[in-house]
Amino acid sequence: MSESVSEAVPQAAAIVPEPESGPEYDPAAPAPLNVPRTPTGNAEVDAGLERLADADHLATDGHVEVYEDVHRGLRDALTALDARPGPPAPGRPPAAAP
Repeated sequence: MSESVSEAVPQAAAIVPEPESGPEYDPAAPAPLNVPRTPTGNAEVDAGLERLADADHLATDGHVEVYEDVHRGLRDALTALDARPGPPAPGRPPAAAP
């Protein structure tokens, strides 16, 4: 009886199917984030938001360049708001007499 049991084990091991040889998961492969981008009405800001879509088609090591480009554009848009002429700022109130 011990011979039949020992012979059955190698045969059972041979029946186990091998794993499928499909594409391996690559965490650095491009994958869309599918983050909704709502237009703001400001052309410069909206262009930056659309630029973020470029990261969906890049490997993760390419995201930094896109993010830095968008950050630079948003910073420039905010800086331009400060540079636009507007009404003069109110003057300082006169100092109180001692």
